[in-house]
Amino acid sequence: MKQPQGAGGVLSGNGLKWALVAGIDIALLYIVTMMYAQGEIAFALVILLLGSIGTWVFTSEKAYNFRYVYPSLLGVILFVVFPLIYTVNIAFTNYSSTNLLPFDRVKQIHLDKTYSSGEEKFALSLYQHNDAYQLQLTSKQNSDESYTTEAFTVAELPAAISANMSTVAEGDKLSMRDVIKLRGDLGQLKVILPNQSELVMTSLREFGSMAPLFKEGNHQNLINNQTGDVYQPDHTTGFYMSQDGERMAPGFTVYVGWDNFVRVLTDPGIQGPFWKILGWTVTHAGLTVLFTLVIGLLLACLVQWEPLKESGIYRVMLILPYAVPAFISILIFRGLFNQNFGEINMVLNSLFGISPEWFTNEYLAKAMILIVNCWLGYPYMMILTMGLLKAIPEDLYEASAIDGANPLHNLRHITVPMIIKPLVPLLIASFAFNFNNFVLINLLTGGGPNLIDASTPAGATDILVSYTFRIAFGSYGQDYGLASAIAGLIFVIVGVIAWANLKATSKLQEQ
Repeated sequence: MKQPQGAGGVLSGNGLKWALVAGIDIALLYIVTMMYAQGEIAFALVILLLGSIGTWVFTSEKAYNFRYVYPSLLGVILFVVFPLIYTVNIAFTNYSSTNLLPFDRVKQIHLDKTYSSGEEKFALSLYQHNDAYQLQLTSKQNSDESYTTEAFTVAELPAAISANMSTVAEGDKLSMRDVIKLRGDLGQLKVILPNQSELVMTSLREFGSMAPLFKEGNHQNLINNQTGDVYQPDHTTGFYMSQDGERMAPGFTVYVGWDNFVRVLTDPGIQGPFWKILGWTVTHAGLTVLFTLVIGLLLACLVQWEPLKESGIYRVMLILPYAVPAFISILIFRGLFNQNFGEINMVLNSLFGISPEWFTNEYLAKAMILIVNCWLGYPYMMILTMGLLKAIPEDLYEASAIDGANPLHNLRHITVPMIIKPLVPLLIASFAFNFNNFVLINLLTGGGPNLIDASTPAGATDILVSYTFRIAFGSYGQDYGLASAIAGLIFVIVGVIAWANLKATSKLQEQ
């Protein structure tokens, strides 16, 4: 039978589609298997679920309409929903630098600990033949008992090496000076004797037998072989605890419920700084929006003033700060405001004899942040208001001029009322941006000066997002659970701002 024209192209297209889907599924299954093997079960399940849905969407005719929506939904799920759920989950745990691993892994770490039992001690001698080395170990209790290891190289250092009873080693015996140079490599060696006992380097001159420090008892308890102390797992604090209340590091991750949120609201060392930082965050964002709006609006009115000649040049010059990357401008201002060598203090000192402490005084540091942020933000507001000013009918200003109104009267009663409604959603969006303006705080002040009464890393110029970053990744310890709890509160606050933005936008559309 004659094949219809174009059928071969359809078949080849379907084959290509199925081959592409099969290749993607095989790659995803490999990724899921690797994640599951590494214990990342949550990530593995999410990828498996999304991959299965994607396969159904792009192979089923019933799901044809979803092929155009699924990529965007996939992006939202991967980069918004899943990180949010994962962060909230961490907020209910004690996940931190001291409680980083699961319980089984921590128990195994303790069981792998060893100590020098002191039962067997061997004096070491090191021999070299070309690039190969051999250890000769002589018992200190019985000088006739001597062992020589197999040859090994530093480039391919084995984790364990066997030794046989022998007094002969190839090569030249190295001096203690040469042994000291190789002590780092020798310290990684584990020597296995014929009776299967293990020896490790205990000093520069000897190897000694090692024994397990802990053995497992009943109810997952650990018993110290040296002291006989019993350590019990405390699933409230996430540590193995001795009978005297001593914690044994590292700890393990456990669910603590609402403890992190309660700490934020009740712990004086966290509550006080949190509310101070929240107040400064709102103040910083609000004042930045207000100042940039006022400056941008006045400059927009100025450059559109008809008697002003060469206004195009002024427009380009005033918009230039917006064209320079923000992080470059911030670093330049950091140098300008330097308390000892900055040009700003040099000018102030030569004119008024003062050298403000911009980075160590709380209020001056906040003023510096507002100054820099206004410099970075006014061009955006100027561009917005320039477009809105063009939309105001000239008849209103002509009628106002006939009535004898001055420019200030026009600004208050014509310009501002005509542009404020379209500006409201943009002002709310600008507020939300400055509410989370991490780059400015991190590059300019780093959150400093530090708050003295804080039990967590916190500074007078920190905003909530930089405060959270310092708790999670600061140099004074990483408390991911507490940081996730604060991040959850930030999400709620920003969500309220987004809701207000939508409400304001809908009201303007109705009007």
